[in-house]
Amino acid sequence: MAETQKVSKSTVSNIWRSHNLKPHRTKTFKLSRDAKFLEKLTDVVGLYLNPPQQAVVLCVDEKSQIQALDRTQPGLPIKKGRCGTMTHDYKRNATTTLFAALEVLSGRVVGQCHERHRHQEFLRFLRRLNHEFPGKTPLHLVMDNYGTHKHAKVRDWLKRHPRFVCHFVPTSASWLNLVERWFGELTSKRIRRDSFGSVPELKQAIDEPKNGS
Repeated sequence: MAETQKVSKSTVSNIWRSHNLKPHRTKTFKLSRDAKFLEKLTDVVGLYLNPPQQAVVLCVDEKSQIQALDRTQPGLPIKKGRCGTMTHDYKRNATTTLFAALEVLSGRVVGQCHERHRHQEFLRFLRRLNHEFPGKTPLHLVMDNYGTHKHAKVRDWLKRHPRFVCHFVPTSASWLNLVERWFGELTSKRIRRDSFGSVPELKQAIDEPKNGS
């Protein structure tokens, strides 16, 4: 730009700084094109703010392909004047998929890890929820539009268990599902900073913050 406008680089820098322009930084975004966006948004937010009486609201989703990465050398912990360190290279030790449900009222998380991410595994997780919340109390599930959640066998199971009431967030609006925030905390505070020699080690690390929630 400086060459094109025949000015010095410092002049360009001063102009950018005076107008608080930072062209090297970008932000990503995605707008939902869901035709029923407002309807679904109102439904889910209303469920959070004014949940039905004598019912449980659960935010349900999956975090798929979580990698058990084993760093090639031990990292150093954070200390005064120095951030924590880890090697840039690593060994992959397979993956796991975490199915999780966040109970909105208490913040309790029910989770279950599986090797794959199919409707069969999702049905197992629904049965787990049915066991974790016994009785006839209605369970309102906030979920995204992933095909697994709407598979024919899943729909049949839900029909046989009418106390499960599904609420789908708008397309491209996963941020509306509160369990996504918990997934972010799990990744940044536990998974990303550690080294795992096997999938069982990874699963153990996942269980620690879940049990402490």
